[in-house]
Amino acid sequence: MAALVAACISAPGVAGPLTPKAPAWLELSPAERQILAPLAPDWDKFPAERKQKWLGIARRYPSLAPAEQQRIQQQMRPWADLTPAQRQAAREQYKTLKKLPPEQRQEVVQKWQEYQQLPPETRRELSAPGGAKPAPGASQSR
Repeated sequence: MAALVAACISAPGVAGPLTPKAPAWLELSPAERQILAPLAPDWDKFPAERKQKWLGIARRYPSLAPAEQQRIQQQMRPWADLTPAQRQAAREQYKTLKKLPPEQRQEVVQKWQEYQQLPPETRRELSAPGGAKPAPGASQSR
């Protein structure tokens, strides 16, 4: 569910025309450090703009539902580990998903949940290039 974090990070209004302040990890409040704990090992390496986006998430975090808070905590580290290109691709995927009609969106969510239930070895095989195989008897052409 990197899409949730993508939505939070792409929220407007965090950075201004001036270079934003880039606090070091030890300059964060105890509450900010607790919320952003998964990012602690790399925080001081992040550019100022990226730190500001994460601080925006930390400010909104207390007002989120517990399920949303948990989802953000689970996805924070994997999101931070993505390259800028991978984060942009995730944002684009999220935008595409939001444009789908509700029925199609639900179908995609259901398929994602089914995929997440697969054993890790099977997911690795499917995500490898050429890993997705058509179901037996499925037509190869459209």
